[in-house]
Amino acid sequence: MDQERPLRERLIDIGAELVMSEGTGALGLREIARRAGVSHGAPRRYFPTHHSLLSAIARRGFADLGERFARVAAAARECTPRERVRAIGCAYVGYALEHPGMFELMFRHDLLDSGGQDPSDEPRLRESTLPLFSLLVALAGRCGAADPAVTAAALWANLHGVAQLWRWGSLPLVLGEDRAAGVERLVDAAVDAHLGGVPA
Repeated sequence: MDQERPLRERLIDIGAELVMSEGTGALGLREIARRAGVSHGAPRRYFPTHHSLLSAIARRGFADLGERFARVAAAARECTPRERVRAIGCAYVGYALEHPGMFELMFRHDLLDSGGQDPSDEPRLRESTLPLFSLLVALAGRCGAADPAVTAAALWANLHGVAQLWRWGSLPLVLGEDRAAGVERLVDAAVDAHLGGVPA
């Protein structure tokens, strides 16, 4: 860990590393402070509550997911909007399966509930989802969806369910398939269900 980085960023870095490697149960304030080499009270200078530190770590997850979406969108620039939706869907589910601890933290209701956050904790965590959702809405519109926002919301819910049920082992059990093939087939089915079965 780079000791020259500002302590606030180091605390977030350490929290992100912990949640990636050990899951959300490892995100104790004392453990993060210990790994940063500071007293357990030091993080309070930057994060008045444990909740605000967890929110900052979760925002790091949304930033990482956003970067993944941007790379996918750039790689699929010459593709149809529908193909871009499929690529983003695969990226979303792939992120959830590769980083289950961070994914769980990102969508914890108590962290996403802006009303429960410290007023100084900006930007609000829930607002971190808006750019990703806006991209999906725009693509749904280009695919001819009658109500792009509702279509995008339903597709997002479908993809989120695929990610959760695959991670819990339910979908591999009922489908009897390996991860890569099964996930891609499920993303294709979700795209078909929400955008229609004929490619745009």
